Amino acid sequence: MAKSLSFGNGSLLICTDHFGRVRDIYYPFIGLENQAGASNAHRIGVWVDGRFSWIDDGSWTVDVQSDLSYTGLTTAHSDSLQIELHFTDVLSHEKNIFLRKIKVLNFASQKREVRIFFNQQFELFHSEKGDTAYYDPQNNTIVHYEGKRAILINANMNGHGFTDYTVGLFHMEGKEGAFKDAEDGVLGKNNIEHGSVDSVIGMTMEIETDSTGVFYYWFTVGESIDETKELNLYVSQHSAEHIMKTSRDYWSAWIERSNWNLYGLSENAINLFLKSQFYLRSHVDVHGGIIASGDSDMLQGGRDTYAYVWPRDAAYVAVALDWIGDRHSARKFFDFCNHVITEGGYMMHKYRPDESLGSSWHGYVVDGHSELPIQEDETALILWALWEHWLVSRDLDFIESLYESFIKKAATFMVAYRDPYTGLPKSSYNLWEEKFGIHTYTASSVYAGLLAAARFADLLGKDRSEHNFHKAANEMRNAILKHLYDAEQGYFLRSSFLDEKGEMAFDRAIDASSAYGIFLFGVLPPDDPRLTGAIARTKEKLSIHTPVGGIARYEEDQYYHVADDVPGNPWFITTLWYTQHAISIAKSDHDLDSARAELNWVERNALRSGILSEQLNPHTGEQLGAAPLTWSHAEYVRTVVMYLDKLKELNIIREIKKPYE
Repeated sequence: MAKSLSFGNGSLLICTDHFGRVRDIYYPFIGLENQAGASNAHRIGVWVDGRFSWIDDGSWTVDVQSDLSYTGLTTAHSDSLQIELHFTDVLSHEKNIFLRKIKVLNFASQKREVRIFFNQQFELFHSEKGDTAYYDPQNNTIVHYEGKRAILINANMNGHGFTDYTVGLFHMEGKEGAFKDAEDGVLGKNNIEHGSVDSVIGMTMEIETDSTGVFYYWFTVGESIDETKELNLYVSQHSAEHIMKTSRDYWSAWIERSNWNLYGLSENAINLFLKSQFYLRSHVDVHGGIIASGDSDMLQGGRDTYAYVWPRDAAYVAVALDWIGDRHSARKFFDFCNHVITEGGYMMHKYRPDESLGSSWHGYVVDGHSELPIQEDETALILWALWEHWLVSRDLDFIESLYESFIKKAATFMVAYRDPYTGLPKSSYNLWEEKFGIHTYTASSVYAGLLAAARFADLLGKDRSEHNFHKAANEMRNAILKHLYDAEQGYFLRSSFLDEKGEMAFDRAIDASSAYGIFLFGVLPPDDPRLTGAIARTKEKLSIHTPVGGIARYEEDQYYHVADDVPGNPWFITTLWYTQHAISIAKSDHDLDSARAELNWVERNALRSGILSEQLNPHTGEQLGAAPLTWSHAEYVRTVVMYLDKLKELNIIREIKKPYE
């Protein structure tokens, strides 16, 4: 189930689902320790006229949207109860407080008593046991805690707190949870429980016919009960409405800081461009880690989530952040990389946001031989992204601070980690994390990484290193064109590898990353016939010929496989890659029509809130994989900026104001 909204402030990430239920609460790192648990959901229920209904029971129509002040707007309508709820959701940009403003509309022909129930299901410290939940009569709040993790729940209507409460055992000792107590409209007021626990608060209001009742709900998150109480006091002193307004004002100013001239784009495409920036920022940890996704539902269908820092995904996100003017976030990410790079000069598969090593399936032994368990593109991509950071920041002191500890170390590794006969990189895992070999995309990224290192060495007067890195880059480019291009068929091979006889063999499957790597990393100019021919062949083989459309990753892709009549599922990432190439070779405004159409295609397949997933069902258009996926949002943002750059290059508009100009 895709998450419909995500809110992040650097230390707290909250995701809600398409019922408006809180599903993920990451704290104190973005992506580490899901305090809600992977399968828990903060249920929302309504009692009226002696009847009760949970919003997720199938009888409600729920619509989730967002606006350009980083605010969630959820509407839940029940014909049978003649009730409609409007949720306005905000995460404070400066304090760990999540707030909801709830409007309750009564469509019945008479005044009614309506009771709204909020259920909280936590898994503090990412542990199913050892939690305590209790009612605090001194300030009329519910507190959940375990060790150095605490969450306080409160509500307010016209100066009065919640009117009912209970806590109970959750999924243990034969108990379903305290949430069941709400279904008769009255809570038992059990005031403390420990183990695996949940809690419920209730708010009662009298609402006239065709009228509205309004109240606020919030929870505060901290490392101690006292900290959550201080945050709760802050809400009481400043008011929930005030905190929501100041946060909305902050994010409105953040998104409007750049005076983009978005000529030619539809309003919906523009909104997705702006909302994507929020979803990127929400997944950036204050310590620099940028996770792939906070969507914990991935755990339900696999062995782990996407809540890790993949250097690959994060590099693309960092470039997008730099291009939209958020250089601080990008810089923190490069600091993160500087901390975690190995002494050998390479990045590992993925990391947790606390800089520890993440889970992996990259083996240390391949075909009986000891190998580095890496994707070499993840090392090269950081150097490529760092050069993009330099271009927009011109922060020479920062570059110098990273030169010896990261830039030179990584480039020296890449120079050495080459096959002595071909000049190509030694084998590593490919960017899709599946195959071990020598890959066109990886080799292209290494070329760009070495070239970036050479340029940095030149900037800093490191003549000898500049010569060595530049020489290795040129050798890499020549090796790619010699060994990985099939001139007869007119495309770039996916990979090469050693067969059982120790001889070079080739993986000839069409892979969207192969031609794209040649384009993105500048191995060939965008209009070189070898590249344009490879692009055309790739699109021919990987385009999805269904009403959904889009481009697959590679032939016979089995990841989330749903149909045999297509080469694979359409991915937002791969589709946008080929949009980027079309933009690069455009010679007129008319030539950009296809790019605008592709940007509209992405927007049509986004959730109404602007969330982009990893991939789509090729027949239904249903979002598949993690959602939101920061890499998808990064590619959309980068594609729009490339489009704007092309408009400026073609003098279609006089000026495009960029954040760094």
